[in-house]
Amino acid sequence: MRAQPTASHFIDGEYVEDDAGTVIESLYPATGEVIARLYAATPAIVEKAIAAAKRAQPEWAAMSPTARGRILKRAADIMRERNRELSELETLDTGKPIQETIVADPTSGADSFEFFGGVIAAGLNGSYIPLGGDFAYTKRVPLGVCVGIGAWNYPQQIACWKAAPALAAGNAMVFKPSENTPLGALKIAEILIEAGLPKGLFNVIQGDRDTGPLLVNHPDVAKVSLTGSVPTGRKVAAAAAGNLKHVTMELGGKSPLIVFNDTDIDSAVGGAMLGNFYSTGQVCSNGTRVFVQKDIKIEFLKRLKARTEAMAIGDPMNEATQIGPMVSWAQREKVLEYIEKGKAEGATLVVGGGIPNNVSGEGYYVQPTVFADVTDEMTIAREEIFGPVMCVLDFEDEAEVIARGNATEFGLAAGVFTSDMSRAHRVVDLLEAGTLWINTYNLCPVEIPFGGSKQSGFGRENSIAALEHYSELKTVYVGMGPVQAPY
Repeated sequence: MRAQPTASHFIDGEYVEDDAGTVIESLYPATGEVIARLYAATPAIVEKAIAAAKRAQPEWAAMSPTARGRILKRAADIMRERNRELSELETLDTGKPIQETIVADPTSGADSFEFFGGVIAAGLNGSYIPLGGDFAYTKRVPLGVCVGIGAWNYPQQIACWKAAPALAAGNAMVFKPSENTPLGALKIAEILIEAGLPKGLFNVIQGDRDTGPLLVNHPDVAKVSLTGSVPTGRKVAAAAAGNLKHVTMELGGKSPLIVFNDTDIDSAVGGAMLGNFYSTGQVCSNGTRVFVQKDIKIEFLKRLKARTEAMAIGDPMNEATQIGPMVSWAQREKVLEYIEKGKAEGATLVVGGGIPNNVSGEGYYVQPTVFADVTDEMTIAREEIFGPVMCVLDFEDEAEVIARGNATEFGLAAGVFTSDMSRAHRVVDLLEAGTLWINTYNLCPVEIPFGGSKQSGFGRENSIAALEHYSELKTVYVGMGPVQAPY
């Protein structure tokens, strides 16, 4: 068991075990091998984690922003020093190719700690409000104990994207990773302690669908931040609303990627591939509905097919591998079912559509798949697949594609490829999404806000905007003269 951690949970600065919890087996997606066995948090573990966070938070909040930021930046340095080790763990945890994790996973987490460590003072400033003789001022104050619930596609990145702004704003956090990818967050907790974070401020507990409600409904929890599916988001948001807790929801999508006929076709093909096949298609913001203007459709599909067939599928620990396995057997089966629905409903299979024959039969692999002649009512065009399946749809003109792009309950992301910048800005203004790209796709540096609209969630991660979601305004009115009362 190559990735077995010291214990299942990290609470109050140390590893903690409670074997009364349900067993969680962590499987290496490339082979199905059990690489770690952990235990889901019992109610006692949940109480212990929240109590540690509640105890530690006030003293942390009382520290200066500069002192808090120094610790976060030190954590970023440690993560970069150990990037190879953390990337290999991420590959074991998720099955994503090492060529991806080494540039996109721990490094993104380190960027988050560095960014929020450096912008705390500016991001948490209040304002002075003159009122004649009197005046008022505002200040941003932490919420208290925050809960982070992570997804399995970017486990280390998500842990950092939630921990960094929460800690920067003066909160404590209890983080629950997905049961499919339980390992990376434990290392993040270790590194934060090594960087000087006081004990109890970042706690990691394992769990399943029974653990989330224990956290969300706890009276000492002030805020919940979830990355997950829309159905899960609805349940968590409803529970949080019942107790008037702050929430951030980063949920799923079925995002449109629009390719106009004046674009550079090779760039558009590259953007579509990155927006569908990176991380084996397991990215919430993927542009899985690729709308291609009819007069370039044949050439677009020709180049797309050739490049997709050339992708290297195989051992994710091999740095030449470009496509690894799905995260789990269940996810692979779900994706294969969608592929069969696409065939049955009349879409044209351009490439892929099955299981590659050059990999272990025990691994959770799916070929990168492209369907053409997809219509809006097909299942594969309406539902989030979360796998390497691209749907290519035809369109005639700008007004038509905007209307069709918006015809979905989701609103996470969208993209436009065109050489006409006036049209590019005009189209993104009309697309109903929270995060949009022009002539690129899926770039999410920590400096810019990331999040969705409609059923894809609310609130934002990253950028100074994230600090607003981990703090609240306190307003102080200062009277400078005697009180004049009418009685």
